[in-house]
Amino acid sequence: MSIDLKNLTINKAHEDLLAKRYTVLALTEAYLENIKIKNPSIHAYLEVFGDIAEQAKIAQNLIDEGKASLLTGIPFAIKDNILISGKIASASSKMLEKYHATYDATVIKKLKNAGAIFLGRTNMDEFAMGGSTEKSAFGTTHNPHDLERVPGGTSGGSAATVIADMALVALGSDTGGSIRQPSAFCGTVGLKPTYGAVSRYGLISAVSSFDQIGPIAKTVTDVEVVFNTIRGLDSHDSTTFPSETYSDKKDFSDKNVKKPIIGIPRKFLQLGGIDARVKDNFAEVEERFKKLGYTIMDIDLPNNQFALPVYYILNFAEVSSNLARFDGVKYGLHVDGKNSIDDYFATRAEGFGKEARRRILLGTYVLSSGYYDAYYNKANALRKVITKDFTDAFAQVDVVLTPTTPTPAFKIDEKSDDPLSMYLADIFTVTANLTGMPAISIPSGFAVEEGGVSLPLGIQMTATHGREELLFGLGKDFLGEK
Repeated sequence: MSIDLKNLTINKAHEDLLAKRYTVLALTEAYLENIKIKNPSIHAYLEVFGDIAEQAKIAQNLIDEGKASLLTGIPFAIKDNILISGKIASASSKMLEKYHATYDATVIKKLKNAGAIFLGRTNMDEFAMGGSTEKSAFGTTHNPHDLERVPGGTSGGSAATVIADMALVALGSDTGGSIRQPSAFCGTVGLKPTYGAVSRYGLISAVSSFDQIGPIAKTVTDVEVVFNTIRGLDSHDSTTFPSETYSDKKDFSDKNVKKPIIGIPRKFLQLGGIDARVKDNFAEVEERFKKLGYTIMDIDLPNNQFALPVYYILNFAEVSSNLARFDGVKYGLHVDGKNSIDDYFATRAEGFGKEARRRILLGTYVLSSGYYDAYYNKANALRKVITKDFTDAFAQVDVVLTPTTPTPAFKIDEKSDDPLSMYLADIFTVTANLTGMPAISIPSGFAVEEGGVSLPLGIQMTATHGREELLFGLGKDFLGEK
């Protein structure tokens, strides 16, 4: 039978597989055919794995033996910075171009136990530094809605595979919006979980105090299913905490269930730099929530205007520290120089791209003697102030609502020579990483360009720590998911 990949969900695929409407192999082959047709122009996958048939056989046996979980046989795309034992994990950098992972990331181990299928590894900005998936050492990923535009970053490859029906769901990582921004640009749902909800063990580090692995899918329900599978305590990651049973999970479409209060930081949205179409769409979103019976309250986040510089100071500092391990000695790329010191400089000059080198230099500067207190310490102190602003806001409201991005997807190379403009695209997303709070981006409409091209827009909802179920409930209600 022909499989309708466009409207397929995890629950539907699970029902079909159990009912023997098609096999796991047939499902994976449908995605592989799409990859064959679409990936040459989109360049979302860096590699399609060669053992998919073997994976499908194992999953089919679980189904036939009545041991299937909800994710058994479900095809995943995996971002290139998440380790799968025996597979290359390059973080889209020449530095790790030939590095084969020696162990599974915790999230991969959990998905393997659930019987998931890994189709391949997806393109990303090098070492998760960028906002467009143009900074990969292996070429730019294109937005499936308009091949002349970026898919967002750094998980642009993962978001592109989902919306182009080259995977049912995908894993990305989010350091300052790297799941949510490409989800908004591509029209998918993307979750950045509470910091510590999902183990970072086996994730190639970018900014350790910000990084979180999360799911990308077409529906909130699918994102929720994957999140509940990969979350939980991990002895390999001391920042993780135990899974909680969401006994207070609510269906907000039920008129008898009290709906959460939505807060909007109105003053922050009036600072400027937001595309008029994004503003118009946000106004429509606000009206839709009101019609659905939600209370909207204006809130004040007085220090939110400082979030972006605080984020990037801390980002640069941690990047410079984390990338110091790539020295051409222990593993990864090695370039011979005149002596051991020259080996080090030659390896890093050839192995790191322009954006990685920029952040290493700026991070080394803000951590240097004489500037540590002026920049790094002040940024850390202000991070706590910004977190308190959000904590105070959540004493009044349940969820904070903003656009996900200030503009629709921009054209490839449009911001390449203006890194500051690229950084400003993260204005709404970085706060969730600074505060450690969960945030989700869901599709909210389209911006029509000259020529008739429709570009997706997204809205972002942020909740306090550990309240992902609020985001799922609101997202399902807004999108009309049952």
